[in-house]
Amino acid sequence: MKDTNIILIGFMGVGKGTVARAIVEESGMYAIDTDDLIESMENRKIKKIFEKEGEPYFRELEKKTALWLENNVKGTLISTGGGFYKQENLKKIGKVVYLKSSFKGILDRINSAPNAKNKLRKRPLLKDLKAATKLFNERAPLYESVADIVVDVEKKDIKLIVKEILGQI
Repeated sequence: MKDTNIILIGFMGVGKGTVARAIVEESGMYAIDTDDLIESMENRKIKKIFEKEGEPYFRELEKKTALWLENNVKGTLISTGGGFYKQENLKKIGKVVYLKSSFKGILDRINSAPNAKNKLRKRPLLKDLKAATKLFNERAPLYESVADIVVDVEKKDIKLIVKEILGQI
């Protein structure tokens, strides 16, 4: 595991950040987040990038980030944005873990979190639930198809999720 990266993929709000922090605590791995890397590289928030340059520009930034990860990062837990699974070099970066949940489970998770209103505001795609449901239904089978490991996170204790992931790496 020392040289293996673990890449967490899944729909927005599934708990990639929460799972990442728990894995780091358990394993001592370093962790990075692709959205944080992009925000640092651009010196602005993802929301602003989307507003100013649009999604195609953002996807190019993801591609640049994926290439950097492949060539420079080892033994690290990598949390990704919801669309990062599209990167062609994903398997070259590390073991891909899909955090799976129903759409209802994701909404329940976000709504039960402290500062739920702030969390929803941070996710503009969830403002239109019909469109978000459609996107979720399109992406779910794609996440599963690129994953090395699929972990159902719905109604599971975080310690069990971490044990399941680390046990399969």
